[in-house]
Amino acid sequence: MDYLHLAVELTIGFAALFITTKILGKTQFAQITPFDFISALILGEMVGNAIFDEEVTIWKILFAIIVWGVLIYTIEILSQKVQSIRGFLEGQPSIIINKGKINYQALKKNKLDLNQLQTLAREKNCFSLHEIEYAILETDGSISVLPKHKYGIPTRADLNIPYKSIQLPIALILDGQLRKENLKEAGFDESWLQHQLSRQNITDYSKVLYAEWRGDEEELYITQY
Repeated sequence: MDYLHLAVELTIGFAALFITTKILGKTQFAQITPFDFISALILGEMVGNAIFDEEVTIWKILFAIIVWGVLIYTIEILSQKVQSIRGFLEGQPSIIINKGKINYQALKKNKLDLNQLQTLAREKNCFSLHEIEYAILETDGSISVLPKHKYGIPTRADLNIPYKSIQLPIALILDGQLRKENLKEAGFDESWLQHQLSRQNITDYSKVLYAEWRGDEEELYITQY
């Protein structure tokens, strides 16, 4: 196979898969359901096998990707509109710990053993199954945990901490480049930013690796190269 022809097919196949994934949405690579996993796997195998088959043209590859993408997109729309088939396509969450008791039948149904359950629980900072009141196995294979009352983390309301508004941190400089849209969103201009930098003896954006503004602090958080 001609190397230039192979490079062209790889490039076009990559671009087609990338565009298809963007159209289908983020569930193709995050919070993957069994259906999403199969779809992504087949799309990749389809392009990989076709590229190294000299009898398959690039147009056939694109046609196969488009047809498969349309099928996936159609089923995704149906799962959003028709609730009766959503559980079949995406799966259903399962309660594997109910009121502090491990549901063995639910573990068996989902092919989950106790060692795997302990691993998933530790990922949620629960190092003892005894601390869990409810645990739900989600469709993407992770678990959601509701600890027992005495093991739960106290909230600000529990501690009677006075209310304080929360500000989302905004990155103003990344890799020495000013993010003008972020600066505008924060409600400042370059004069203000330059003044902030000068207070830390910085005269040029290019010297700043990262600069972040938080509404509850007067000074910027700045890291230089």
